[in-house]
Amino acid sequence: MEKREVLFTNKDLKKLIIPLIIEQLLTVTVGLADSIMISSVGEAAVSGVSLVDSIMILLINMFSALATGGAVVAGQYLGQKKHVMACKTADQLILFISALALVIMAGIYAMRGFILHGVFGAIEPAVMHSAEVYLLIVTASIPFLAVYNGCAALFRTMGNSKTAMQMSLFMNAINIIGNAAMIYGVGMGVEGAAIPTLVSRVIAAAVILVLLKNRNQAVHISRNFHFKFKGFLVSRILKIGVPNGVENSMFQLGKILVLSLVAGFGTASITANAVSNMVAMFEIIPGMAVGLAVLTVVSRCVGASDYEAARYYTKKLLKIAYASLIVFNLFIVAMLPVIIRAYHLSPETAAITRKILLYHTLCCVTVWPVSFTLPNTLRASNDVKYTMVTAIISMWIFRIFFSFVLGKWLGWGVFGVWVAMTLDWAVRAVLFFIRYIRGKWQYRTI
Repeated sequence: MEKREVLFTNKDLKKLIIPLIIEQLLTVTVGLADSIMISSVGEAAVSGVSLVDSIMILLINMFSALATGGAVVAGQYLGQKKHVMACKTADQLILFISALALVIMAGIYAMRGFILHGVFGAIEPAVMHSAEVYLLIVTASIPFLAVYNGCAALFRTMGNSKTAMQMSLFMNAINIIGNAAMIYGVGMGVEGAAIPTLVSRVIAAAVILVLLKNRNQAVHISRNFHFKFKGFLVSRILKIGVPNGVENSMFQLGKILVLSLVAGFGTASITANAVSNMVAMFEIIPGMAVGLAVLTVVSRCVGASDYEAARYYTKKLLKIAYASLIVFNLFIVAMLPVIIRAYHLSPETAAITRKILLYHTLCCVTVWPVSFTLPNTLRASNDVKYTMVTAIISMWIFRIFFSFVLGKWLGWGVFGVWVAMTLDWAVRAVLFFIRYIRGKWQYRTI
């Protein structure tokens, strides 16, 4: 089909997906390196930083969701050959996400006492001091983090994931080098972890914003930026971004609730769960990258009203997701003995970890793509309410309720929690597949 070749060739898909995989890999790896360096400061620092990071993760997910909304709308306009409207969407996304981030930043500073003492509760003075210092510094980075996420999403919607990857590498390099210099070199504590995070986000946001002003690009922001909201464009962005944001927030809440259950299974289970979560993040990296590619590709097809191409690329990208996940996971399984030894786990903890990860690997290469890659086709075609409602209901019933049923009541322990999680995947996979086959997503409008 000629149109398919015009929209995205195999070379185009390769140029889009490989940088996305590298970017996702960087994010996970840097997070791991960060935690190792902070741990050298002391347990109080690790605890304080992790408490504040739990808030930051929620904000990152929210900004990513809004950025996705803007990217999908801009991608649809590109598909319609309406480049001016795509650029206006970019303007509105950056303006709205910046304004929202400033309000959130001001709110956190105004309510920092409540956040530290009310939300976090009664924690040790040393942990509280670390959390307070980290919160005060990192909160200043929120507007820059929002701008960075918005700009990176717009580059991806143009099919230019290489720039987003390079900026991620640039930002993370500043962060890692800064952490090493200030923690190991200068001997600073929590400040040594917080300041490089702030600096890296400020610089990355400024650079990527300048890059997005290049008028030779299909999507760019205006040189003379007008601080004026256009209601219909903001509304379109929010109609996609808000359901996605609610879904992500509920997912994080679910994780917190499940963690509270795992905490009651004992030290071996807590450690096995933590190690398994870290390794599991690596196992799904290719699928997450292909999922972002689906948003870019399908939104363009939907904009062009070419649903035949949307179905074609969905199938093609799903095959790529499966193939890349199989390769990735086979490598991790082969390295599993080395990984487990690296964590110096007790025999009991190692046995639990091995059981969890082998099971997770099996589910990763069978169920995960249909559960998490396929629904991005629905999101890219404006069918966002269905994905939100399905994901939330499935999560509460199968992931959370069945975690208690299998883990606690049937005595499966932490392994039961992971089985419940994959039950959630399976239900999502069935419901999303049915929705896709029925084709209702092809007639959704905003």
